Amino acid sequence: MIEDDAEHAAMLARVKAEVADSFDEELELEFDDERMSGLLDDMAADPEAQAKARQGYFKELFRLQHELVRLQSWVQSKGLKVLVLFEGRDSAGKGGSIKRITQRLNPRVARVVALPAPSERERTQWYFQRYVAHLPSAGEIVLFDRSWYNRAGVERVMGFASPTQVEDFFNDVTEFERMLVRSGIVLIKYWFSISDEEQEFRFNMRIHDPLKQWKLSPMDLESRRRWEDYTAAKEEMFQRTHIPEARWWVVDGDDKKRARLNCISHLLDQIPYEDIEQPEIVLPERERHEGYVRHPVPPDLYVPPRY
Repeated sequence: MIEDDAEHAAMLARVKAEVADSFDEELELEFDDERMSGLLDDMAADPEAQAKARQGYFKELFRLQHELVRLQSWVQSKGLKVLVLFEGRDSAGKGGSIKRITQRLNPRVARVVALPAPSERERTQWYFQRYVAHLPSAGEIVLFDRSWYNRAGVERVMGFASPTQVEDFFNDVTEFERMLVRSGIVLIKYWFSISDEEQEFRFNMRIHDPLKQWKLSPMDLESRRRWEDYTAAKEEMFQRTHIPEARWWVVDGDDKKRARLNCISHLLDQIPYEDIEQPEIVLPERERHEGYVRHPVPPDLYVPPRY
């Protein structure tokens, strides 16, 4: 009995350690966003309030991620096809929100599509053709980190698409999206909005942060210069593509944490879901065969234990 109690206590200790490790993964992800403020906590006017706010953020994020897992089970069970588009200005927080949505989901169910610039062959195809290949099948959630709306934004502003191509896009896209919805796809479109001042601040942070400089491409810098052109393009895009079947939702991205929580909470509201009864999982006994010998691994095959 004493031995059983000891084994139970040891197992509980291992479980707690694993839970702590999972929290550390989230903290590590947050550390990238909060590195500077974390280092400056001791100099903050009210570090205790900062810590409390951070704790509240994590608590709500974990709760919402638990709901996302429930939603994932519902989508799988009911064979739903969910497509979520993320658009917005550079540094508005699309990528951070996508990371938090997919962080605890099964990558075979929830997958992210971030297509590069079209190849020479793709430029000769029907504009929507390369996106169609990535649409969700039954039981899938697909998140587009930028989408066919590139044509209404960067391609238009940077001159990669002619005025005729842009006009053709506007004439086609609403019917294309109506077709998707008629086919049974749940289509949700988010635009992450950011103020002029906040984007300038985030770009400067990236310029001076060696871990984030890779996020700034020449195209990003040029988009900063053409802020007003992007604004005009966005306004026409909303006017011509905000339809009842596939409306736009704007996420205020100036506060990254609030934007993530608001986006996830809103996404959960768009798809009514319930608990799915899960079969009880029983760990089977491992088969043991007489004469089985596990041979030692040669030392030179191991990764050097530097830590």
